[in-house]
Amino acid sequence: MPLELFTNLGLALAIGFLVGIERGWRARDQADGSRTAGIRTYALTGLLGGIAGLLGEAIGGWAFAAIAIPFAIAFIQFKGREQAEDGDYSVTAIVAALLVFALGAYATIGNGQVAGAAGVVVTTLLAFKGVLHTWLKRLSWEELRGALILLAMTFVALPLLPDRGYGPFDCVNPHELWLLTIVMAGVSFAAYVAIRIFGPTRGAVLASVMGALVSSTAVTLYLARLEKTASNPGANAGAALLAGAVMAARLSAIALVLSPPLFARLALPLGLFGAVSIVLGFAVAWRAKPADGSVLSPLKSPFEFGLVFKFALVLGAIMAATRILSALYGASGLLPVAALGGLVDADAVTLSTAHLTTTGLDLTLGAYAVLLAVGVDGGTKAVIAFVVGGIQFGARFTGGSVIAILAAAGGMAALG
Repeated sequence: MPLELFTNLGLALAIGFLVGIERGWRARDQADGSRTAGIRTYALTGLLGGIAGLLGEAIGGWAFAAIAIPFAIAFIQFKGREQAEDGDYSVTAIVAALLVFALGAYATIGNGQVAGAAGVVVTTLLAFKGVLHTWLKRLSWEELRGALILLAMTFVALPLLPDRGYGPFDCVNPHELWLLTIVMAGVSFAAYVAIRIFGPTRGAVLASVMGALVSSTAVTLYLARLEKTASNPGANAGAALLAGAVMAARLSAIALVLSPPLFARLALPLGLFGAVSIVLGFAVAWRAKPADGSVLSPLKSPFEFGLVFKFALVLGAIMAATRILSALYGASGLLPVAALGGLVDADAVTLSTAHLTTTGLDLTLGAYAVLLAVGVDGGTKAVIAFVVGGIQFGARFTGGSVIAILAAAGGMAALG
């Protein structure tokens, strides 16, 4: 118990010391005694908070208040005098000191990991003042509105929807369908932000890799739409190919977790698919150069909800049909179901196939079902690429996808 007590007090001191380093570094050019608080004061504030917390727990809350209130009054008064002389109206230093005191107390009587993590977050926010202010100046109203709507969709609407199936064979799940809509909107927003920060080439590649962790189909749709606003077809097509590589890695991970024997059958074909997609994706993206004087056109909205909703509804309808066929025909209809499921995404097919292999499904048949879904998924994306992105985008993406699919087929044939 004494060792734990000293450890907690040490954490309280460390939190104050960490914040004090940032505050002291920012005011390092000022003469000693010219500022209210520096590294020592913040370190002592954290320790004082820890002692106050222990006293409050030992003899009552009044003891904590007897220390906290005078400290807050004194710090605010001294900081107010300093800021009056400097003409400074910021309240950040006062809030930081009160947070250090509170986190010091929580480190001794609460969860030390939470207190330590919060201390790091506080220090980070203080240190990134310039970056945050620069970002805020560049933020447009449409970007802010889009982020708020996406947050409302995720944290307000999503929890209200029932997470269970409706209709024949429970084929429609409102929670799942809305989550799919959020994924589509989120991928578009992430891509929009990445492109604004890193530029049309590297931004598109980074956004596709992140978005493909959830849905490579959504990434392909967004990049195809982006093609209409930028004279940089190679970058977008290359990024879409990289999203396919991420999809292959995602499917491999699903198979490895749920059915290691199935993963052993899929490792070579999916590995070849991913490797070819990576090589061709980077080759196409990094060779791309915008036309002379062309820049990325400013998008009017990070995502267009009408298009996102329509696309999510189409995917939801295909998923419902896949579930109905799977329930009606079971393993005997696996390949047709896999082909239909591939119209949406190969994840659902891989999940169901991996589960069936644990109950006796032939591993070779299961591997063919997953690869069939991957091939159909590639065909779906190719249609999206041509219809939404145009001939140049569609040709680059489809050519790379065909080569990757042929490589996967060759890998499967080699296994026999």
